[in-house]
Amino acid sequence: MKWHVTFMASAVACALMLGAVSYQSRAWAAPASVLKALDPDNDGTVDLNEAKAAASALFDRLDPDHDGTLDRRELRGRLSAKDIAAADPDKDSTLDKREYLAVVEKRFKAANPDNDGTLDAKELRSPAGRALLRLLK
Repeated sequence: MKWHVTFMASAVACALMLGAVSYQSRAWAAPASVLKALDPDNDGTVDLNEAKAAASALFDRLDPDHDGTLDRRELRGRLSAKDIAAADPDKDSTLDKREYLAVVEKRFKAANPDNDGTLDAKELRSPAGRALLRLLK
């Protein structure tokens, strides 16, 4: 009976480790698959215009009441309250499309340390790149 318990514990530990490896693989692969979706010209990078086009389309989907603004609830955690306040010059607690796209541009520039005007999969995996991706998907 003792070997049975040891065997089961080992099996569970292996399953957990395999699950962690699988999760990490998906996490590292995600920017590449997202990159493909954001890259209509298939050049392997996302430029600012492509990022803004994706953000604009997402903005429209996130605005179910079609009032032209996104409030905290509609943003669904994509921006913190502090980020919303910083991006909201008129202080109406919502972001219009122009304000939202300004945040996208700011995050794009932060994710582009080499200043080449494009983001590759490696740059999208960075913390700044992941912050940008939250605004695009």
